[in-house]
Amino acid sequence: MSEQGDGAGERRIPRSRLADYAEMAGGPAVPEAVTSSRERPRNVLGDPEVAARRREFAALLGEFRRSPVLVPLGEGPGPDDERGFLTADLNGIRFILAFSDERALARYAVARGEAAREWTYRTVLGARLLDAAVPAAGVPCGVALDCADGEDGMVFPPVRGIVPDEAAVDFDRDAEDMGDPT
Repeated sequence: MSEQGDGAGERRIPRSRLADYAEMAGGPAVPEAVTSSRERPRNVLGDPEVAARRREFAALLGEFRRSPVLVPLGEGPGPDDERGFLTADLNGIRFILAFSDERALARYAVARGEAAREWTYRTVLGARLLDAAVPAAGVPCGVALDCADGEDGMVFPPVRGIVPDEAAVDFDRDAEDMGDPT
């Protein structure tokens, strides 16, 4: 989505929410190309708004890690225990779809036009999704919580501080091998 700037024909590109999450998790600075000329990346250190948003995100992440969520099983051959979790790929990143309750899962089913089908799901602790299922995916993977709920949904991207380092896309394995903590 874009909108016009100050009448000079300048196109404004809104800041990505994924960039905000990466910044909150202590990830690398967001490249200037991701933001508009009026919306430059902030100096994270010392910015009270960013610090408050980090604390808010940390609280949400902690709550998610402690909470059981519903994870639908993907469609495929074989019995339920041989099917993997339902996922969606976006820009090269796989997201495990999780739902806070059956109502949230029902809203997703309605949004997909599949409310009439039976949805098989497992109840999984959020920490188990982030610490075990994400690394097991074998590709960059995060978790999308209540994805049919628009602004009320939450995305836990595969970045340091959210998923284990070996599954984080912003973890420099070469620097770690050389003993340089990044």
